[in-house]
Amino acid sequence: MKITKLTTYMVPPRWLFLKIETDEGIVGWGEPVLEGRASTVAAAVEELSDYLIGQDPRNIEDLWTVMYRGGFYRGGGIVMSALAGIDQALWDIKGKALGVPAYELLGGKVRDKIRVYSWIGGDRPSDTAAAAKAAVDRGFTAVKMNGTEELQYIDTWDKVQGCLENVQAVRDAVGDNVGIGVDFHGRVHKPMAKVLLKELEPYKLMFIEEPVLSENVNSMLEPLRNSSTPIALGERLFSRWDFKDVLASGAVDIIQPDPSHCGGITEARKIASMAEAYDVAVALHCPLGPIALAANLQIDAGAYNAFIQEQSLGIHYNKSNDLLDYVNDPSVFAYEDGMVAIPDGPGLGIDVNEEYVIERAAEGHRWRNPIWRHKDGSFAEW
Repeated sequence: MKITKLTTYMVPPRWLFLKIETDEGIVGWGEPVLEGRASTVAAAVEELSDYLIGQDPRNIEDLWTVMYRGGFYRGGGIVMSALAGIDQALWDIKGKALGVPAYELLGGKVRDKIRVYSWIGGDRPSDTAAAAKAAVDRGFTAVKMNGTEELQYIDTWDKVQGCLENVQAVRDAVGDNVGIGVDFHGRVHKPMAKVLLKELEPYKLMFIEEPVLSENVNSMLEPLRNSSTPIALGERLFSRWDFKDVLASGAVDIIQPDPSHCGGITEARKIASMAEAYDVAVALHCPLGPIALAANLQIDAGAYNAFIQEQSLGIHYNKSNDLLDYVNDPSVFAYEDGMVAIPDGPGLGIDVNEEYVIERAAEGHRWRNPIWRHKDGSFAEW
């Protein structure tokens, strides 16, 4: 079998899909995207195609190694996201060629389904209690919200109080047994992160996400290690080498690699195995489309330390299209009792509606991160 063609499709709301074709007629799909840099990742995919065309798509480990190590400059969000989507598509092809889901080729399942959580707060936390209650009413047993708006290095107490009031409102709305994740989104610097970690302890949170940017973890090891709330981060880390020092630090309890950013199924599996050796849990990052979610679930199937899965259904980014629009059978992601079953169809386990993909790619998108500023005019982390 040989790879004959790679085609990318930029589709609303902010996604990039990839189709890899072969001379045997088997097609694989992947989702190689870095939010806000979709065109750049598409260009990286096109550059990598020079090597891929004519290769046997089933030699995934070798292809991955060459794509990663064959470039003198390696790693980073763009290259690893391009590699990720290609890798997902290669697993899709191999599974389809053999008539089995990708997880069967990775050692089989340790679970049949996995807990999922629902996003309940936008970039400006408001009305989160009502959204949380609605999510629980739909069957979710865990939710995630943004913790704060923009924060200066040292900010006023009203910002802290606003965060606490939002969290308290959600806790009151859903009760003690619903998991609540609070995402600092990397917008909190060390001085205020120390304050918020302490003040949020009474709320019995499921985790605090990105309390500081990953590159700043070593600056506050003691507060993170001593927090009674599990600490989660990793969506902006792109390889096992990025995760190595974070895991060794002992400051993180849950890692969140994104299999559309961190080199795909091949690399995310290795990162999860590294984490298991440190007794660290995995909650794969996935605010993206259906191909990305399917790839995530193939990893969750065999990763013993995976405990919950992010998914984007109804997330505030999904304005013109949503998670289920691009698959022929939306029931493949049917949620029940706050969980989703692992897809058991061949490859990634989903049937992409190619006709609709092409239709929406004609519109495309030009999604960009918001740019925030503090009252003094200086840049604020989004």
